[in-house]
Amino acid sequence: MSLQLSIACRPYDRIAALMNGSVAVEGCRTTILPLAAEEIFSRAYSRAEFDVSELSMSSHIITTEKGISPYVGIPVFMSRMFRHSAIYIRTDLGISSPQDLRGRTLGVPEYQMTAALWVRGMLSDIYGVNAEHIAWRTGGLQQPGRREKFGMTFSSPFNVQPIPEDQTLDALLARGELDGIVSARAPSCFLNKTAPVRRLFENFEAEEKDYYRKTGLFPIMHVIGVRRDLLDRHPWLASSLFKAFDAAKRACLAAIEDDNALQLMLPWSLQHYAETRSLMGDDYWPYGVAKNRAALDAMVRYSREQGLTSSISDPRELFAPCDEHQAKA
Repeated sequence: MSLQLSIACRPYDRIAALMNGSVAVEGCRTTILPLAAEEIFSRAYSRAEFDVSELSMSSHIITTEKGISPYVGIPVFMSRMFRHSAIYIRTDLGISSPQDLRGRTLGVPEYQMTAALWVRGMLSDIYGVNAEHIAWRTGGLQQPGRREKFGMTFSSPFNVQPIPEDQTLDALLARGELDGIVSARAPSCFLNKTAPVRRLFENFEAEEKDYYRKTGLFPIMHVIGVRRDLLDRHPWLASSLFKAFDAAKRACLAAIEDDNALQLMLPWSLQHYAETRSLMGDDYWPYGVAKNRAALDAMVRYSREQGLTSSISDPRELFAPCDEHQAKA
């Protein structure tokens, strides 16, 4: 009898083959729930509603160390993104370089969020600006009341405090009560040009490519997790999920490579794809622990250095054993 699985994931191109049924999870019948990431995270971490779920990678590291995660990781990385574009600063404060962020006050929706983890890691590794050199203020970007997950609090040397419950980061930035914001989404005062705000890295594409040349790191944002109790009963499930997600990714890449008709609504997508492979290699979005060891080691180190975790040092602790070599090369 097949195992019935619910899979919650944003409807990325790289899972389209799972969604349309052209790729199956061996031994399983699946129901795919294509939801927004924020909704998935809330429902997964609060009630473990899904058998298989997209998870925040930073949150996964934290909850694994705390022993409160209902999920075990599968080394399938649904979301990856360079984050130089995520730093917004006021233009009337003399901030022109990353080093100018020392001693400043920056807003961030949650200190523990993965985008912020990578931004702080990049600032520290490349520019010598550590997390403790900046005062961090947490809260909702556009809607008030957002708080850190998992009851996290921070002590010296980290200056992390919530903003008032009735305030938003966007409003504080617009009024000049914050020097800048680190956010995966752009603040409305930047988009609407209602305040003197710009990105710190205005040519962020060039900066991100240079960062990749220097470090070889393509930042991991989200990971797939499977419920721990389900995996305990069906240990074969980890390898079946890995194989299926990998097959779906390969189907996505084959569609992107098809030059008969564009898969994406971008006129020069084939050229962008060729340029990406020239810089990052053919397998620029790998799954598996071994192929992502440098990025995973960096994330675990950043989490410790930034006061989020203290004991996890080996990223293999975050994942279920699975045969990564079963997937077709």
